[in-house]
Amino acid sequence: MITAHRQNSTNERHEKKALEQIARLVESYEGDVQDEARNSYPNRARTRAIAQQNYGSLIFYEASDRSLSTTVKFFATYEDTSFFGTSISRAHRCYSFRFQKGVEGKPRRTILPLQQCKPT
Repeated sequence: MITAHRQNSTNERHEKKALEQIARLVESYEGDVQDEARNSYPNRARTRAIAQQNYGSLIFYEASDRSLSTTVKFFATYEDTSFFGTSISRAHRCYSFRFQKGVEGKPRRTILPLQQCKPT
């Protein structure tokens, strides 16, 4: 019983660290896209490349002259321990955001929280 509780606590701690890693990847991805968006919104290929540089995979892209919406799936691996041994698990999260040109012409962003998504 105590061993199972320790394993669960350890697994939860490992998953939490994986989710923190995903949050850092999201920040890096968003910063890179914002840097690209200073002149104009990056095209689909460039946005996909930015996602891949940040260990993500672009799953949705929609751009117009006034806005850019993207959804990127990120994942991180962590150790999952059970009675039968240790295995590697993955935490998957999808991140969506939208840039929209404001009245002053500066991009304004709308963010949705990280959402759990299915592995592909």
